[in-house]
Amino acid sequence: MSLDFGFMYTAFLGLFSALPNTLIITVVSVLAGLVIGIITALARIYKVPVLSQISHGYVTFIRGTPMLMHLLLIYFSLPLLIDAGAKHFGWSFHSKDVPYMVFALISFSITSGAYMSEVVRSGIQSVNRGQIEAAYAVGMTTWQVLRRIVFPQAFVVSLPNLTNSVIGMLHGSTLAFTVSVTEIQAQAEILASTNWKYLEVYIAAALLFWGLTVLIERISGLVEKKINVFHGGRAS
Repeated sequence: MSLDFGFMYTAFLGLFSALPNTLIITVVSVLAGLVIGIITALARIYKVPVLSQISHGYVTFIRGTPMLMHLLLIYFSLPLLIDAGAKHFGWSFHSKDVPYMVFALISFSITSGAYMSEVVRSGIQSVNRGQIEAAYAVGMTTWQVLRRIVFPQAFVVSLPNLTNSVIGMLHGSTLAFTVSVTEIQAQAEILASTNWKYLEVYIAAALLFWGLTVLIERISGLVEKKINVFHGGRAS
């Protein structure tokens, strides 16, 4: 058995057609997950009645179950809810009108939100309590304290974990092919099925993911370097 490097190169180029979907899934899921994570983290830290219990249950359930299961639960349950709503309220909109990408984005955002919640929570709790109390003492509101004191420092502390979450979501995006979304993994399957050269295609896909991962790490490193320069070489 010998590798067909010519086909591997062709496959590598062919995978780029699915790169936009992979990036959309990753970016949208991470950003939406960050918003969800901030809300749930603040609800737990400030012990907001009801919301804190819901947030705790949400984080515990999502972190305790596989990412693929979240995707399949959304993929099979959401159409039922949409069609039930259409029947009850007389909507002209039905589940068949929803693109498969939407199911993937909703599922991955929910998954990302639970993990981001823990990243954000640990970052916020790392901020010196004395600074927060001093900010309240000079008359700052809670929102001002969060925006000016807590979030900037929490971001610095959380940056490595945020980077890991982005990389994890990039790799997790390969699960979207199970619901017929053509991302890099799905495109690899399509290319390999043309002449059964799966090894060459998988190597090409692995190289592409590796390149994207290195790029994310480099960007994170540059951001961290800029932050350290801004803080005079200190993390906070």
